[in-house]
Amino acid sequence: MTAYELLVTGLQQIIHADCPQAVDKLLRYCDLLLEKNKVMNLTAVTEPSEVVTRHFLDCASLAPYIREGQTVLDVGTGAGFPGLPLAILCPGAQFTLLDAQRKRIDFLREVAEALDIANVMPVHARAEEFASLHRASFDVAVSRAVADLRMLSELTIPMVKTGGVFYAMKAADCMDEVRAASHAFSVLGAPSAELLRYTVPHDGVERVLVRLQKTADTPAQYPRRFKKIQTDPL
Repeated sequence: MTAYELLVTGLQQIIHADCPQAVDKLLRYCDLLLEKNKVMNLTAVTEPSEVVTRHFLDCASLAPYIREGQTVLDVGTGAGFPGLPLAILCPGAQFTLLDAQRKRIDFLREVAEALDIANVMPVHARAEEFASLHRASFDVAVSRAVADLRMLSELTIPMVKTGGVFYAMKAADCMDEVRAASHAFSVLGAPSAELLRYTVPHDGVERVLVRLQKTADTPAQYPRRFKKIQTDPL
């Protein structure tokens, strides 16, 4: 199948709807990504069909969990995953795409402008510094393959509102990592992890959404300085 066919049929499996405008924007995003990738390391994937299956359809698996009017933070967005595909698929939510590398953020701003994606704000900042100004500011946080869950949770959960949710996208064999992070979840105010398993359409790879519901305020001392988080994770 072509990249278009893979995307259309894959999205029908995930969100059970046809969305021609979103499909068009995602395919244009794919073109811009692969063109920029020639001069900047954004992804190891170089074929449009693989961008669709390994990136877009994986990211789209989060779309059913995003609600109209929610504010969503993507921590360590990189080339825009999962936040930018989600913004295209969920135009009624507002997305902040956070990354510490300015070149990536500049690229995402170019894409958002070229595709007229109004519900995204790419931000160049380190997560622990951004958190100091945006504590308990977001309904939902998402992250895809950024870091170990102990570190990632300390960087992210402080920015989620009490009652909000953090979704960490992980490989299927992440149970040891989840167990090791159980203390961190409790300290940060999201004590129980729910594992939502899914299979990426057309790719066949099994993945996991680690769902962390925030039930209590995060203590004021978190997140700590990044070096401390690295050397002494919760």
